[in-house]
Amino acid sequence: MQLEQSLPAWIYADPGFFERERETVFRTGWQIVCHLNDVPQAGDYQTLDILGERVVTVRGADGQVRSFHNACRHRAARLVDGAEGNCGHRLVCPYHAWSYDLDGSLKNVPRWQGFEGLELAAHGLKPVEQEVWRGFIFVRFAPGLPSVAEMMAPYEAEIEPHGFEALQPQGRVTLRPRPVNWKNVADNYADALHIPVAHPGLTRLFGPSYSMAAGEWTDTLWGDIQAAPSPNWVERNYQALLDSFDHLPPQGRRRWSYYRLWPNLAFDVYPDQVDFMQFIPVSPTETLIREIAYVRPDARREVKAARYLNWRINRQVNAEDTVLIARVQEGMATSGYVSGPLGPGEVCLSAFARRLKSMIPEAALAHPPRTAPKEAA
Repeated sequence: MQLEQSLPAWIYADPGFFERERETVFRTGWQIVCHLNDVPQAGDYQTLDILGERVVTVRGADGQVRSFHNACRHRAARLVDGAEGNCGHRLVCPYHAWSYDLDGSLKNVPRWQGFEGLELAAHGLKPVEQEVWRGFIFVRFAPGLPSVAEMMAPYEAEIEPHGFEALQPQGRVTLRPRPVNWKNVADNYADALHIPVAHPGLTRLFGPSYSMAAGEWTDTLWGDIQAAPSPNWVERNYQALLDSFDHLPPQGRRRWSYYRLWPNLAFDVYPDQVDFMQFIPVSPTETLIREIAYVRPDARREVKAARYLNWRINRQVNAEDTVLIARVQEGMATSGYVSGPLGPGEVCLSAFARRLKSMIPEAALAHPPRTAPKEAA
């Protein structure tokens, strides 16, 4: 039997390949910023920094939410700091006090700076292409991929009952640095073969029911929580609370679904909450995992308990995965590993590899391409 091969180890640490990904994969890829309900009032903003790009998403006085490059048009100073905040009725540069309306238009330049002839209308903030899908706000820096709505279209029927548009943030964004290439995080997310080996808690909850499927731009994984009570008290109590989520059909109350969108985003959809998990590349061997949970407005005690127990379960899963991805990154640095065979069930890893190879053909090479020697002067 001829098996597909995994992506070669060198592209998980090579600086040159990382730069190709920056320009080819990430400039055209949709990046999530936040949810509309993260910026409910005029002047509320959220920021996103990724691979040298800086974005601020702000709600205007007219109620519209817009995304801009977080850089003043005068000398490129960052306009707002931090992950979130409220800027009042203007975005004011802390360097030279140029001020912008919440719709991005330049409104004022201090008179004493000598810019009397400056055309204000030509120096508004640079917008970033934005898409709102089911309440979540996405941006991208260059055209290329289909819309988020198109990427998620095959799964609309199963997502609809969760009411994404009404979700409210639970807490704040968490940033977790990891000493691995971003693809190792993405690979691990869509690797179901390791669950019965390395995740005993998930194995107790799902048993043999875990499944996966590869789509054109979105891969899906899902498992149904078993009815048989787990011997672990956290898991057992969580199982007992699942019928509380009666806004979902009976099967949906017990299903954990995962959607990994190309290139570096995942939605974890549980009966009790929805998380996004974004794998932000920092360097060839560093990744920042950015995540936050969203919930339906529901103050019942049993619902709060289920969310707490979910956090307990997934905190352990995250700890296990942290060790696993570090082991893989370290192993890829050895000369004894080039790539490995992908089993017939590893459909999501195969699909991910095919997408990357289609965008960057060098990803199919077992070793880095040789550069031409420089001619002697």
